[in-house]
Amino acid sequence: MVKNGTRFESQVCDTQVIVIAAADSLDDLRCGGVPMVAVGGDRDPAATLSDAFADGTVLGKRYVDADGAEVLVTKAGKGSLSVGDTVLVFKESKALPSSD
Repeated sequence: MVKNGTRFESQVCDTQVIVIAAADSLDDLRCGGVPMVAVGGDRDPAATLSDAFADGTVLGKRYVDADGAEVLVTKAGKGSLSVGDTVLVFKESKALPSSD
């Protein structure tokens, strides 16, 4: 199982993430339709970005899935984050109380 604080990078773009909340689903974490690898890990030179998973990631945004997994983008790229074929979604920010 993936642990909190684990860092991953895409094999097909510049995207890098850090795990904020681990869940079993993150065992199949992908970017651009291709499994992500540990930062500095071995990459598959034949891996290519899937057009179905090419919406990109946003630096500093958190992405979540239905199982409670959460990752933070530390380097943006062209691929979309997913668990298997299920695309991760933005975690909405909570509104801060007014200071009036």
